[in-house]
Formats: sequence, C-alpha cells, structure tokens
Amino acid sequence: MTSFDPLSFWVTNGLSGLAFGLLLFMLSAGLTLVFSLMGVMNFAHASFYMLGAYIAFALARTLGFWPSLVLAPLVVALAGAVIERYGLRRLRRHGQVAELLFTFGLAYLIDEMVKLAWGLSPQVGALPAVLEGPLFEWFGAPFPRYRAFMMAVSIGMLLVLTFALKRSRTGLVIEAARTHPQAVAALGHDVNRVFTLVFALGAGLAAVAGVVGGHAFVVEPGMADSIGPIVFVVAVVGGLGSLGGAFLASLGIGLLQTFAIALDIRLWPGSGSGSGAALSLARIAPTLPYVLLILTLLLRPNGWLGERLPGGDT
Repeated sequence: MTSFDPLSFWVTNGLSGLAFGLLLFMLSAGLTLVFSLMGVMNFAHASFYMLGAYIAFALARTLGFWPSLVLAPLVVALAGAVIERYGLRRLRRHGQVAELLFTFGLAYLIDEMVKLAWGLSPQVGALPAVLEGPLFEWFGAPFPRYRAFMMAVSIGMLLVLTFALKRSRTGLVIEAARTHPQAVAALGHDVNRVFTLVFALGAGLAAVAGVVGGHAFVVEPGMADSIGPIVFVVAVVGGLGSLGGAFLASLGIGLLQTFAIALDIRLWPGSGSGSGAALSLARIAPTLPYVLLILTLLLRPNGWLGERLPGGDT
C-alpha cells in the first residue's frame, strides 16, 4: 500500500484542473467575443465546437493531425461567415430575441446534420508521435504531453486575441464598430463585414477547441450537449463580454470540479442504498458550476470582470 503524498496530490490534480479549465476557455473565448462585439448570445456555439471536432477527425484520416488542426477551424469559420451573412444579418433589425431563437434552432440543425453524416458511434483518431506519452512524471504520476499541448494552445489563444483586439488596427475597428457603428461606417469601413468577420472568428475558435478537445475527450453526437451549458456558465460568471473574466472563470470552474472529484469528501453518511445513499462531494461535482453561477448572479450580477451589458446601465 502506497502512502498518501499531499504535494503530489495537489500538484497532479492542480495541473489536471488547469488543463480542463484552459479547454473551457478555448471554447468560451469565441462565445465571449461574439457577445462582446455583436451582442449575440450564440446558442449554437457548442455545436460549432462539435462540428470542428468531427471535421478534424475526418480530415485527419487522410491529411494527418496537423493539417486538420488548421483546416477544420477554417472550414467552420467559413460556415460561420455564411450563417452570419445570410441568417443573422437579416434578423439584426428584429432584435436579440430573434437572433437568440435563430441560433437555438441552428444548434439543433447542426446536431442532426452531424448525426446524419457521421452516425451515432464515437470517432477515434490517432495523435502524432510527438504528442503521445508523458511529458514528465511527478512522484510516479505522469503528465501527458497532449495535455500540456492543450494548455499551450489555450494560453496562446488568449495572448493572440488580447493583442489583436487591443493593439491591432483591425481590433480597434472591431471594437469601435460595437459602440459607434455609424462613425465607423462614416470612416469608410463596412460594419456588416466587420460583424461577419467577428462571427466567423468566434465559430473558428470554437472549432479549434473541438479539434484539440476531441482528442482529450470522446467525439460523439452528445459532446455539444455535455459541455455547452458549462460554457454559458463560464461566460456569465466571468462577465458577459469580458475575455479576461472568461479566462479566470474557466480556470476557477476547472479547478473546482477537478478537486471536488479528487477530494471526494463525504457530505452525508447515508445508509448505503436508495434515498439513504451516502452523498459525497464527487457526486455533486457536476452541479457546482451552476451553484457558482447562482451565487455570482446574486452577489455580482455583471460577473467577476463584467463589462457593461448591451443596452444596460451598469
């Protein structure tokens, strides 16, 4: 029987929680970006995540992992541009409710198209040799190379988006189009094209998360339904429209769920069966993000780093 090592426990589970949290950020970044710059709460965002994973696995069978990592997000981004140009743009004058209902229906449409194209069986893909195996071992607990790669992609995404939105000319035009579209149009910029670019970028970012996360989790038709609700929790807890808030909320939720499962503290002794079964922290771990959501809305409705909501006063 091996002895319990507290340092190994906290480091190993801490890295696992950070990896899961950074995957959540990869997925929530596009949702946050679209809402921040367009005011559209895209209910189909998780479906773009699933679509990216399926397209990547299909491309990887003939082209390999690395080309699929680039091409799948581009395909999904192009689909997002078409959806914005011929769908959301027509509904913009009818307000956010019409846009929300459109994306709600779009999510179901994408889900059914995926089932028709790939069936109900899980997809299996192979990783390149450079990403297989452990990166290092901590007291006998290996840390996978692929998990480190996933973390690096997420951090790189945060840095690139922050620079692009705050420092580049295109980012400044996009930010100005959100708050002063008439002034941006008067300067000769096509505001409609800017919004198409933003929505395509959001869809492409979701697809990147699908490609990377597809190899860490199971690629199957229910993957959007399983992770989609948590993405909205991340966006609201971090603050709608705040990229930094989404990053902090993603890490917080990832660590919260990971340590809740790892600690597995018994909360109610129970009698062992039926209604008297023991209640542990691990059993309620899936509900903890929603508890955090409720507490955040009660104590800080705008989220941890929330910006002014579209049409709001705070």
